[in-house]
Amino acid sequence: MTWLVRVLACATVFTAPLEGYLFQLHGQLAKLPPALLVLAWAVLRVRQRRAPEPHPVHVPLAALAVVVPASWAVHAGGPYAAGYALRWLPFLLITVVLVDVVSREVPIRAVLAATAAGAVVAAAGALAGMAVEGQARAAGPLEDPNDLAYFLVAALPLLVALRHRAPAALAAVALTAGAAATFSRGGALALTAALAWLLARRALPLRALVGAVAALAVLGVAAVLFAGPELDRAVREKNHVAALNVDTRELRWQAAARMVADHPALGVGPGGFRADYPAASNNAEIDEQTPVAHNTYLEVAAELGVPGFALFAALLVLTAVVSERVRRTTPDPLPIVAAQASLIAVVVASTFLSQQYYLPLWSLVAVVAAADLRLRRANDVACAPRDQ
Repeated sequence: MTWLVRVLACATVFTAPLEGYLFQLHGQLAKLPPALLVLAWAVLRVRQRRAPEPHPVHVPLAALAVVVPASWAVHAGGPYAAGYALRWLPFLLITVVLVDVVSREVPIRAVLAATAAGAVVAAAGALAGMAVEGQARAAGPLEDPNDLAYFLVAALPLLVALRHRAPAALAAVALTAGAAATFSRGGALALTAALAWLLARRALPLRALVGAVAALAVLGVAAVLFAGPELDRAVREKNHVAALNVDTRELRWQAAARMVADHPALGVGPGGFRADYPAASNNAEIDEQTPVAHNTYLEVAAELGVPGFALFAALLVLTAVVSERVRRTTPDPLPIVAAQASLIAVVVASTFLSQQYYLPLWSLVAVVAAADLRLRRANDVACAPRDQ
């Protein structure tokens, strides 16, 4: 049963960026790996007669598991309330499960490698789609290129924790090329912040960064030579979209702020931003009546109210604090530094995107908490002979 939990945990993070491909095969296929993981974990723990080891991240997760249904109950009549509430709750559950299994059965590096591998497959699919189908921007398994960029830039820092340099270097080129092909400005800012952290922590050699930039430059030159007109069209389309995005995001952020001010206690309910946006924005976007806020923090605050936002923010802050404590005390800091850089990318990208319904944020919380539990357990074992 332990081996099955390991396989399913890695499959869950591997398939997360590939959900679009899985949906094409079957509407429920993307939900299968996490569902099987939860089932296998429950059976294993019942057999072992062992409850999950408590960790401070369980507190905001449990509190969110109360706030989300409460907000849903108040706004149960909303057209998106049930669907979005049922998207929140599985993420909270899978985070608890990942904390437990990664702290015991699943090596942290295996989870990071599986996360990066899934992103590499997504990047390869997106680049192939551009080449074969003539897409202007890379999107691959996801509808929005910005969402793809989120997955790719979140996975890229994790490569520094892998032991095999040659595969990691090839994966870095694929992820960077895929992210660049999305033309996502938020993704570029997130990647810059993550790389700066890795350089500051000396987890990324400067020569490795220079090599990656050189490889990307070569790919860029090749793209100009072999697909110059298509690349020019993509740049012009992105510039046009970018100009529109500046205005629309400002409208949506203002609408989200109004929702928070009008419904501070429990927000407008899960999915309520989409339902209430026309009224809150005074029909500012006639052609887009049910958008997302393009800001994770404002959307969470608008839909779950101030308490929900406070818990969400507390979860991120707690994860950052715990990660730094682990980094300073663990004998193997590289995986946790990689997770820190990835979390920075997620936090920055979430300023421009609504990403609370994607796995990278939640899996990083789980990895950090699991590393903390592993370290505590190791310290307890080391101190046991002295206590005796």
